[in-house]
Amino acid sequence: MSRSEDPAVALARQIRIDVVRMTSRARASHVGSALSIADIVAVLYSGVLSISPSRVDDETRDRFILSKGHGGCAIYSALARSGFFGTSELDRYCQNGSHLSGHLSHRHVPGVEFSTGSLGHGPSVAVGMAFGARRRGLPTNVFCLVSDGECDEGSVWEAALFAGHHRLSNLTLIVDYNRIQSLGATGEILNLDPLPDKWLAFGWEVAEVNGHDIEQLRSTLTTRRSLADKPLLLVANTTKGSGVSFMENSVHWHYKSASMDELRAAEEEINLS
Repeated sequence: MSRSEDPAVALARQIRIDVVRMTSRARASHVGSALSIADIVAVLYSGVLSISPSRVDDETRDRFILSKGHGGCAIYSALARSGFFGTSELDRYCQNGSHLSGHLSHRHVPGVEFSTGSLGHGPSVAVGMAFGARRRGLPTNVFCLVSDGECDEGSVWEAALFAGHHRLSNLTLIVDYNRIQSLGATGEILNLDPLPDKWLAFGWEVAEVNGHDIEQLRSTLTTRRSLADKPLLLVANTTKGSGVSFMENSVHWHYKSASMDELRAAEEEINLS
């Protein structure tokens, strides 16, 4: 990282490098899903979240829930690069004996608040954390990152209804709106549009940004968060596989892992970004 480079930009690049390496080495899937959230995760872990490796059990810490647990390798990368555990652990991702499982796990992994991967349940957990923190008078802010495909689940909308009713201003939910889910385009499987209007109707404040624009993300997640008197829904318009041109906007990279030649090509392209 150059002395003048934005830390979030540098972290996003590193997350992408780690993601393609980890999934290729383990012959694991969901590389496209992890790449689409790299910039969002980098912004959260480079200054938005009030967390620290030295106070992982501090009850006043912020909480982050990755509801789309299949993108967990991006979170493992951010945590390792932020000092929560050694970066050498990333080499064992999704391998026998490793604590870094394919879907995000909190078991023996410092900094992970909750194991996820059963889709649609993260928002309910985040709502419970936010509601509990407010009842206890804690300064905790809760952030939850959910996939667009998960918004097909009724549990997401139950959580939205509860949070809106109780005006949980300490809650931010981010939708990774890459418009591709496991088997095809979200618009063809179950159309979510107009997504912002739905959340507005549930009593949320809503903002919409380019999910790969570091400044837009940081500004919205800090300025809008501090001004909200209700839960904040951030629609982050993203590209599945973002950062590697031959992986972008392709449902195949929901399941594929990169061959050695593809890995080298992906690393070269990311390093040149």
